[in-house]
Amino acid sequence: MKVVIAGGGTAGHVSPSVAVADRLREADAEVAFIGSPEGPEATIVPAAGYPFHPVAASPLRRELSLRSAAAPLVALRSVWSSRPLVRDADVVLGMGGYASVPAVLAARSASVPIVLHEQNAIPGLANAALARIADAVALSFEETRRRLPARLRLEVTGTPVREQVLRVPERREAFSTDARSTLALRAGRITVLVTGGSLGARHLDETIASAIPLLAHRADLQLLVLTGRAHQEIVADAVPEGVDLVISTVPYLERIELALAIADLAVSRAGAATIHELTVCGVPAILVPYPHATAGHQEANARELERSGAAEVYLDAELTPEGLARRILALADDAERRRSMSERAAAWAKPDADRRVAALVEEVASR
Repeated sequence: MKVVIAGGGTAGHVSPSVAVADRLREADAEVAFIGSPEGPEATIVPAAGYPFHPVAASPLRRELSLRSAAAPLVALRSVWSSRPLVRDADVVLGMGGYASVPAVLAARSASVPIVLHEQNAIPGLANAALARIADAVALSFEETRRRLPARLRLEVTGTPVREQVLRVPERREAFSTDARSTLALRAGRITVLVTGGSLGARHLDETIASAIPLLAHRADLQLLVLTGRAHQEIVADAVPEGVDLVISTVPYLERIELALAIADLAVSRAGAATIHELTVCGVPAILVPYPHATAGHQEANARELERSGAAEVYLDAELTPEGLARRILALADDAERRRSMSERAAAWAKPDADRRVAALVEEVASR
């Protein structure tokens, strides 16, 4: 079986793509990738051992501009570049993002079966446009069913997460020990993970920095703040000397499994990849959706977790140091609620998402 996986533009699209490719390779599939030469896929995919074919792509935009007008022209040229790469495939898997568009359209023109994967509760522009020509669409959120045509084949699979994250539930104690030694954390404290994703979130970092004085008296708490490389000083410079609270600031953490293993509670943005990592590890969360996410998809992501009982949502527009400190302390002081949220998170999670997506791809290819 020959599979072409198309997509990228962000690491959040590429990592799940590689996870699915690994499962397909276990089934003796021949897997190749198509993506943007400027995206992270251009380095991540070859490093994972897969052929990578760069094809120019341009983001689809909702606003009227010269860039948005040019995007369809770039896509059309790229379709012709992609067609020789997909015409011998048994199936093309579009993993979302603008980098998936040329290969999926080329597959359609060559009568190659198409499977799409949509990460967010509200479909992105690319998948919303392409869903009507797909043989099946894999979804990460149940909510997405309402936003795509009912006649389509829709399967809730979840979003694949990294292998090391999947190991957290069974290796939590060992990873937590590593986290304490690596990240200057202490045993016996309630650990609050604060993260805005790989690039950080300035407003979240500023808010937690201003909340530190309100938490400083708590000798039973510690904060692990993944600030993003551009924002570490915002939090680090706000840490006073001689306080009971322990604060560890890290600009970027390659071994995210350490943070997820030691976290008793997370304060986080609500990107799809982050949500799936938190839930796979059973981490209760205060989700602060990025307010400028396309079509408000981060809030839609977060609301589904809130409805499941795994998280509470705190809108960015309402975010204050006092409000954040109050929410952190309420959950820190309520072990039973954290336990319940953790159980709900684990129940919602789909740790086998990579296998679910791979199985759907194999099924469509074999028709």
